[in-house]
Amino acid sequence: MGKVSLGDLTVELCCGADSVWVLVRRPDQGGLALRAAYVPVSGFACRKMKPGPDEAARLEVESLLGRFRIGISVSDEGLHRLRVCASLRPASDLRLPFLPRDLYPLGEKDDPLGARGNVEAAQRGVNSGLAYFRIDRPAFGSVLYFQNLTALNRYFQLTGTKPDGVVGGEWPELGYLPPIPPAQEGGEGLLPAGEEVVLSDAILVFRDWAADNEQEMARQFLQMLGAAYRVLDPPPVTYRDWLWRAERTLADLESAKPATVRHYGHRYVMPYVEGEVPDSMVQMTVIASLHRFGQWRGEPLPLEADLKKGLGRFHDARFKMLRRFLPNAGDRKNLDEVDSWYLYHPLINLARLALDGDAQAHALLFSSIDYGIRSARHFKYRWPILYRIDDFSVVTRTRGDDGFGQTDVNGLYAYLMLQLYQLTSEKLYLDEAKAAIETVKGLRFDLLYQANLSVWGAVACLRLWRITQDKDWLAQSYVYVAGVLHNCEIWASRLDQAIHYSNFLGTTALHDGPYMAMFECFECFAGFEEYLRESGPDLEPAAKMLISEYCKYTLERGWFYFPDTLPKEAIQEGHHQSGKVDPKLSFPLEDLYGDGQPAGQVGQEIYGAGAPFIFASTAFHTVDGAPFWLFCNHFLRTLEHTGERAISLQLDGGETCTALLSVVRLKRRSLPVPSVHLANGDALQPHKATPDRIDFEVPASGRLMLRWKDA
Repeated sequence: MGKVSLGDLTVELCCGADSVWVLVRRPDQGGLALRAAYVPVSGFACRKMKPGPDEAARLEVESLLGRFRIGISVSDEGLHRLRVCASLRPASDLRLPFLPRDLYPLGEKDDPLGARGNVEAAQRGVNSGLAYFRIDRPAFGSVLYFQNLTALNRYFQLTGTKPDGVVGGEWPELGYLPPIPPAQEGGEGLLPAGEEVVLSDAILVFRDWAADNEQEMARQFLQMLGAAYRVLDPPPVTYRDWLWRAERTLADLESAKPATVRHYGHRYVMPYVEGEVPDSMVQMTVIASLHRFGQWRGEPLPLEADLKKGLGRFHDARFKMLRRFLPNAGDRKNLDEVDSWYLYHPLINLARLALDGDAQAHALLFSSIDYGIRSARHFKYRWPILYRIDDFSVVTRTRGDDGFGQTDVNGLYAYLMLQLYQLTSEKLYLDEAKAAIETVKGLRFDLLYQANLSVWGAVACLRLWRITQDKDWLAQSYVYVAGVLHNCEIWASRLDQAIHYSNFLGTTALHDGPYMAMFECFECFAGFEEYLRESGPDLEPAAKMLISEYCKYTLERGWFYFPDTLPKEAIQEGHHQSGKVDPKLSFPLEDLYGDGQPAGQVGQEIYGAGAPFIFASTAFHTVDGAPFWLFCNHFLRTLEHTGERAISLQLDGGETCTALLSVVRLKRRSLPVPSVHLANGDALQPHKATPDRIDFEVPASGRLMLRWKDA
């Protein structure tokens, strides 16, 4: 049927007995066969058509099933990229038969059984539909297969199916396995006659060298994922008033009865609305978020000081550690058991306060840290899920059949050790951080246990690089970043209740978790902000772009965790795993689902209430002497006055991406007339304007000039 040029690869289009194929070969080094259309009926006819915009070729297939359209596009700018999009217009109402996987590695003489390689990463749940693999014999190289699930929403809606684990496979049958509805009577699950439905939108990115170590493998994964991301059509974002949300959440923390409880004469934050009992992780997470918000506002918040008064009750003088629960929780909790990450997470927030000069936090931190180090050394930096604090006996060793415990606690622990090193300059803590990271080298895409812990691990590696000047640590940070992005939903679901919220670029909380959670969401945001701030120009550009986009969409997606933003039918009714849901309270739901299940099945997590404080203090910027806030959904690296009514801004996101920059009127002030210019002097027109706000869509990377004058 013809050939298409793709750099040093050859791309051939051909027909088989029941399929249309796209064959990709590297001369004398093997290749791939991608099934573009499966036609399990006799007598189909395939012909070449005039290519559409940005297409290198187009095919049309006439069959008894209907008309298939296949568009092929290629790019060899940087990495070689192939995109094959196939749709079907059924001739009559159609229940599709079984559809096989669509990708096969090719060995000598195009024999799939002659190819040798390994699948390094595949889709988990309803996360991104990807498979990352290598073909070692013949030496074809590495491949990222990315199925654009956004384009398949209509197929899933019509068939009543969900893309749960649909991309992966067993060598040599790889790629996408379309979900097929169970046999039903009537019209359910049918593709209607005459409606064109996308069946597949496959993006393949190629490298001629298959990485032979986990660090390079992770870097290549990020590069290739970035190449695939650039051809997606990400959903639009809009201005979200996180400042308003933060003030409302603060008011509910201060006054809502379900938010806090009193024990021993002190005030403690509840984990959920009418659910669970106070614990040190929750207490410190909220305190640290309030502390950051107070710093941003220029004055400490009274609630922060009030909540800190009771911290000492978590400290166990016998073991010299910070316990998870208060002493009076023994009737509801086993006080002598601890989830490994819960031991260290409160300590990183104590360290943040200590680094800001908080003497109480400093004392409590250093009265607890020896136990944390003793625990790490006892387990040889391979933490179980749950253990007893008195004798380190293991209650739950692994998270399932994979044999792994809490693998990325190592990163959290290393981050804590480097905070202590910053406080003391003692080499002990630097050595502990190194030992923790060294222990999990080699886990590749099995490293992630809980998304936010992996992000702190990435930051720890970056700091080790800065301290030691050894670029091996920078390379190791990519392993953590790749694990987090592998666990993301890089698609916009329109399934069931997901039509009411955003899931794009959300990461599921756990390695096998079915939902995105607000706590992990805002912790990843905060950690990635540190990562980008400290990275500098040596950072892999694709990593910078993808992380910046992740944080951009966090500000969009995070808005919908709050129950007052969702219709009633989108929220779980009746039983919740923890407590209840009160939409009148400005606390986030724990769980949003990419497959469209009702949100809030776990409950309404008060410890996720730190999110608005982190988002507001990062996205909103004061401009001295100006009657407005400046909102940006990317991180601003510099903001400098260059005149009485002019400022220079530097954004440091992805070079091919866009950011939202908004001029937001201050209360009791008039909105001025702003103008935005690029570094070359070109003026940008407002994207949207209201009496209270003017939005500009700007490049996510580069320098901008903002000027304003009276209206």
